Amino acid sequence: MRLVLDTNVALSAVLGDSAPRRLIELATEGEIALFSSTELLAEFAEVLEREHIRRRFERRRRSAPEALASYEALVESILPASIAPTAPDPDDDTVLACALAAGADLIVTGDKRLRNLKSFHRIPILSPADALATIVSQEK
Repeated sequence: MRLVLDTNVALSAVLGDSAPRRLIELATEGEIALFSSTELLAEFAEVLEREHIRRRFERRRRSAPEALASYEALVESILPASIAPTAPDPDDDTVLACALAAGADLIVTGDKRLRNLKSFHRIPILSPADALATIVSQEK
Protein backbone atom coordinates (compact mmCIF):
# COMPACT_ATOMS: atom_id res chain seq x y z
CA MET A 1 0.00 0.00 0.00
CA ARG A 2 1.30 3.44 -0.98
CA LEU A 3 0.84 6.37 1.43
CA VAL A 4 1.61 10.06 1.58
CA LEU A 5 1.83 11.49 5.09
CA ASP A 6 1.02 15.11 5.71
CA THR A 7 3.75 16.91 7.64
CA ASN A 8 1.67 16.91 10.83
CA VAL A 9 1.48 13.10 10.72
CA ALA A 10 5.18 12.72 9.96
CA LEU A 11 5.94 14.94 12.95
CA SER A 12 3.62 12.97 15.22
CA ALA A 13 5.25 9.77 14.03
CA VAL A 14 8.81 10.82 14.82
CA LEU A 15 7.66 12.16 18.20
CA GLY A 16 6.21 8.74 18.99
CA ASP A 17 2.42 9.15 18.77
CA SER A 18 0.75 5.73 18.50
CA ALA A 19 -1.04 5.47 15.12
CA PRO A 20 1.43 7.70 13.22
CA ARG A 21 4.34 5.83 14.79
CA ARG A 22 2.81 2.50 13.76
CA LEU A 23 2.63 3.74 10.15
CA ILE A 24 6.37 4.44 10.28
CA GLU A 25 6.96 0.97 11.74
CA LEU A 26 4.94 -0.61 8.93
CA ALA A 27 7.02 1.28 6.38
CA THR A 28 10.23 0.19 8.10
CA GLU A 29 8.98 -3.41 7.97
CA GLY A 30 8.24 -3.06 4.24
CA GLU A 31 4.49 -3.53 4.72
CA ILE A 32 3.68 -0.12 3.21
CA ALA A 33 5.54 2.41 1.08
CA LEU A 34 5.76 6.09 2.01
CA PHE A 35 6.14 8.85 -0.55
CA SER A 36 7.08 12.48 -0.15
CA SER A 37 8.40 15.36 -2.21
CA THR A 38 11.16 17.93 -1.91
CA GLU A 39 8.55 20.48 -0.84
CA LEU A 40 7.05 18.26 1.87
CA LEU A 41 10.48 17.28 3.16
CA ALA A 42 11.52 20.95 3.29
CA GLU A 43 8.37 21.77 5.26
CA PHE A 44 9.11 18.89 7.62
CA ALA A 45 12.68 20.11 8.12
CA GLU A 46 11.41 23.62 8.87
CA VAL A 47 8.89 22.34 11.43
CA LEU A 48 11.59 20.23 13.12
CA GLU A 49 13.69 23.37 13.64
CA ARG A 50 10.99 25.17 15.63
CA GLU A 51 12.16 25.78 19.17
CA HIS A 52 9.28 23.97 20.92
CA ILE A 53 9.76 20.92 18.69
CA ARG A 54 13.52 20.84 19.26
CA ARG A 55 12.90 20.91 23.03
CA ARG A 56 10.59 17.89 22.72
CA PHE A 57 13.36 15.98 20.95
CA GLU A 58 15.90 17.01 23.58
CA ARG A 59 13.65 15.68 26.35
CA ARG A 60 13.61 12.34 24.52
CA ARG A 61 17.40 12.47 24.04
CA ARG A 62 17.00 12.60 20.27
CA SER A 63 17.77 15.25 17.72
CA ALA A 64 15.66 16.83 15.02
CA PRO A 65 18.37 16.25 12.37
CA GLU A 66 18.40 12.52 13.24
CA ALA A 67 14.61 12.38 12.92
CA LEU A 68 14.73 14.13 9.56
CA ALA A 69 17.48 11.85 8.25
CA SER A 70 15.65 8.68 9.29
CA TYR A 71 12.40 9.90 7.73
CA GLU A 72 14.14 10.92 4.50
CA ALA A 73 15.74 7.48 4.31
CA LEU A 74 12.35 5.83 4.72
CA VAL A 75 10.34 7.74 2.11
CA GLU A 76 10.64 7.75 -1.63
CA SER A 77 10.89 11.34 -2.80
CA ILE A 78 9.03 12.05 -6.01
CA LEU A 79 8.24 15.00 -8.25
CA PRO A 80 4.69 16.15 -7.41
CA ALA A 81 2.01 16.36 -10.07
CA SER A 82 0.75 19.69 -11.28
CA ILE A 83 -2.76 20.24 -9.89
CA ALA A 84 -5.31 23.03 -9.75
CA PRO A 85 -5.73 24.65 -6.32
CA THR A 86 -7.99 22.29 -4.39
CA ALA A 87 -7.41 22.33 -0.62
CA PRO A 88 -8.79 24.97 1.75
CA ASP A 89 -5.18 25.74 2.73
CA PRO A 90 -3.00 26.19 -0.39
CA ASP A 91 -0.07 24.53 1.43
CA ASP A 92 -2.10 21.30 1.51
CA ASP A 93 -2.14 21.17 -2.28
CA THR A 94 1.47 20.00 -1.97
CA VAL A 95 0.27 16.88 -0.18
CA LEU A 96 -2.42 16.25 -2.79
CA ALA A 97 0.02 16.77 -5.67
CA CYS A 98 2.49 14.34 -4.13
CA ALA A 99 -0.21 11.72 -3.59
CA LEU A 100 -1.41 11.99 -7.17
CA ALA A 101 2.12 11.64 -8.57
CA ALA A 102 2.86 8.70 -6.25
CA GLY A 103 -0.29 6.84 -7.23
CA ALA A 104 -0.99 6.75 -3.50
CA ASP A 105 -3.64 4.51 -2.02
CA LEU A 106 -4.12 6.82 0.97
CA ILE A 107 -3.40 10.38 2.06
CA VAL A 108 -2.90 10.54 5.82
CA THR A 109 -3.42 13.79 7.69
CA GLY A 110 -4.33 15.15 11.08
CA ASP A 111 -5.78 18.25 9.40
CA LYS A 112 -9.58 18.11 9.65
CA ARG A 113 -10.05 20.67 6.87
CA LEU A 114 -8.04 18.52 4.49
CA ARG A 115 -9.87 15.37 5.62
CA ASN A 116 -13.16 17.13 4.91
CA LEU A 117 -12.33 16.73 1.20
CA LYS A 118 -12.82 12.97 1.83
CA SER A 119 -10.77 12.06 -1.25
CA PHE A 120 -8.69 13.50 -4.06
CA HIS A 121 -8.75 11.78 -7.45
CA ARG A 122 -10.25 8.74 -5.70
CA ILE A 123 -7.46 8.67 -3.10
CA PRO A 124 -9.06 8.55 0.36
CA ILE A 125 -7.93 11.21 2.82
CA LEU A 126 -7.86 9.67 6.30
CA SER A 127 -6.72 10.29 9.84
CA PRO A 128 -3.75 8.22 11.03
CA ALA A 129 -6.04 5.92 13.07
CA ASP A 130 -8.40 5.37 10.14
CA ALA A 131 -5.48 4.77 7.78
CA LEU A 132 -4.04 2.20 10.16
CA ALA A 133 -7.43 0.47 10.44
CA THR A 134 -7.70 0.38 6.63
CA ILE A 135 -4.24 -1.14 6.29
CA VAL A 136 -4.92 -3.77 8.96
CA SER A 137 -8.26 -4.70 7.40
CA GLN A 138 -6.62 -5.21 4.00
CA GLU A 139 -3.94 -7.44 5.49
CA LYS A 140 -6.59 -9.98 6.55
